[in-house]
Formats: sequence, C-alpha cells, structure tokens
Amino acid sequence: MRAFAQADRFVSDVEARKLRPAYVFVGDETFFRNRCREAILEHLVPPDLRDFSLFEFDLGETGLTEILDRARTPSLMAPFQVFFIRGVKNLFGRGSNEEKLAAIEEYCKNPNPHALLIFVADHISIPSDARRMELTDRDRYERIRETLGQFCGIVELSRVEESEAVRWIGEYCASRDVKIDTDGARELVDALGGDMMMISNELEKLILYVGEKKRITLGDVETMVLAAKQRSLYELTDAISAKDRVRALETLDAILSSGEGEEAAIGHLYMLAKTFRQMLVILERNVRDQRMLWAALWQGFRVPPFAADDIIKQARRYKSKRELTRGIRLIAKADLSIRSNPVSKRLVLEKLVMDLAAEPKPEIGWSQEELPV
Repeated sequence: MRAFAQADRFVSDVEARKLRPAYVFVGDETFFRNRCREAILEHLVPPDLRDFSLFEFDLGETGLTEILDRARTPSLMAPFQVFFIRGVKNLFGRGSNEEKLAAIEEYCKNPNPHALLIFVADHISIPSDARRMELTDRDRYERIRETLGQFCGIVELSRVEESEAVRWIGEYCASRDVKIDTDGARELVDALGGDMMMISNELEKLILYVGEKKRITLGDVETMVLAAKQRSLYELTDAISAKDRVRALETLDAILSSGEGEEAAIGHLYMLAKTFRQMLVILERNVRDQRMLWAALWQGFRVPPFAADDIIKQARRYKSKRELTRGIRLIAKADLSIRSNPVSKRLVLEKLVMDLAAEPKPEIGWSQEELPV
C-alpha cells in the first residue's frame, strides 16, 4: 500500500537505528505522523526519561538558533534526545531565508549523534493522488524538497486511497480477531472521507461496541458512526432536491428502520434544517466548488468532506432562495409537531418529505404565509 510505505520505512529505520540527523514530516495526515512518533518513543525514548529526552518546539515561538544549540548540547540526564519542531513554514517566510536553511545544513553535516530532529510540515496537504495537490501546497512541497530535502530525510504523510483504507481496516480487524463486512469497511471509509485518524478512532469504538459478537456489519457502522448517519441524510436531501418523492420516501424508510428509528426524529430534523441552511448560503454566495465552499461556510457550520460536492450540486438544483426558505419553514413546522407528541412521528416525517420534494408552485403574487405585515 503506497500511502503506508513511507511511514513503514521510517518505522523500520527507527527500529534498526539507521537514522539521519534530521527529517521533515510533510503532510497533514495525523494517523501516519502519530505512527512515526510512537515508533520514536518506543525505540529511542525510555518512558522514565521522557522529561529529559523529548522536546517540542514551534518556530513561530522559539528561534531556530536556540533549538539547534539545544540539539548540539549532549544531555547529562538522557542518552538520546528527540526534538519535534513545528511551524516549518516560518523557514520560508518573506525575505531571505538562506541563513536559516544554511544553519540547518551546517548542523546536519556535523550533528550530535545522540539527537534526532523532526521538522513537522503539517501546513501542507497531500491527497492520495499527488496530481490533484493544490498549487500552493505543491509549491511549498517543492521548496522543501529543493532546500531541506538536500540534507534532511523527507517522510511524505499523504492521504490514502479508499481501497488502501478498506484493506487496512480488514487487516487491523483480523489482528484483533474481529471480522468486518466489506460493505461496512467501505461505508466507514466513505463516511469519514478517507481520514485515517478518524477511521482508526471510529474503528476502535466499533470493536468495543460489537464486543463478543466479533463481527462488524454495515448496520453497526450506520448506528455508531455519526458521519455515516449524516451520509444517509445527504442521500435524503439529494432525493428531495431532485424532487424524487419515491426515492426520498424509500431513503427515509431506510433511515427510520436503522438505529434509533423514530426516536431520533428531532435529530433528523435538526440535520435537515442545517443542510437546508447550508444550501441557502451556497445559493446566496453562488458557491461553485469546494474552495469556495470552505470560504462560505464558517467553522462549526461546515459539511463533512465526502458531502462537499454533493451539497453544492443539491443547492444548485434550487432556482431561488424562496424555495429553500420555504423548506426551512416546513421543517420548523414539523419540528413543532414532533415536540407536541403526535400519534405517529413517522407520519409527520413522511408528510414533511412529501412536501419538501413537491414541485414548487408558480410564484403568482404573494402566498398567504408571505403576505407583508
């Protein structure tokens, strides 16, 4: 598996103690960075000496000269020292940076053999297909290769392809004597956008959840993983925005038949309202791609990575803001009905979906509910 190869190679070098004086971890994939860090702690830093062996610095707060001086100075308390250095982008700020890079090169030519420097370039995102890397990230990566790459080891921490993530899930579950259905593994990867850190965390929860059953099904993933629940709701809004009543009702039935069913009606309405409000913002700001989407939606109001393209497509099916505000009002009315203890919450939700998926009426004058006060 290509995405795992570089981290695995670094871990092997740590185990064999065949290390260069300094490395640059390039990429924001936390899963692989943690994997490399854990190997360093296990093989190079004894637990009882970590206060004297392990150091964390940020170049935005501490000068490079001070860090290199600390690295050159042997410790009286620990046989080996490790320095994790964040804020690598500060080495490439405005103006001349040759002096900083020359200082690192000089250290690498005459290093302290009992120290290891790890520069963390997590301001760069590397997709599973490097050809799709953002132009800014590509330029930053090339700059690191052409400078630090001449005297530091480069460890690329990229996102993984879906097939690699699915395979890893199967292998990891097998190592824990747990079986996972292929559909469940795929859903876990899809729902979490291939983010390996999130995948590994959710997988641990699923293994605990199934317990003695020792088998993870698609239903377990849909029940336990929030993003998987969100995926079902995005499928519902896709059918609604396409005015496909039959598919919308089938999707609603699938949602209500799994997990908490009707008892989660309030949560379903909350997610529907949030999605409609997101689509309203998308339509108002004329969002056409993911870059514009992240700028338009603020922190805490953003969509999961897997849903970015879908929600833009869904929003653009609506011809006016009036259609979306109508949908938000309908959801609000359904929410009031649900909280009033109706005979059947399912019937309330089904009527809502039917109304939301209905073709809009011609805009002839003012509707009764929109008459000016």
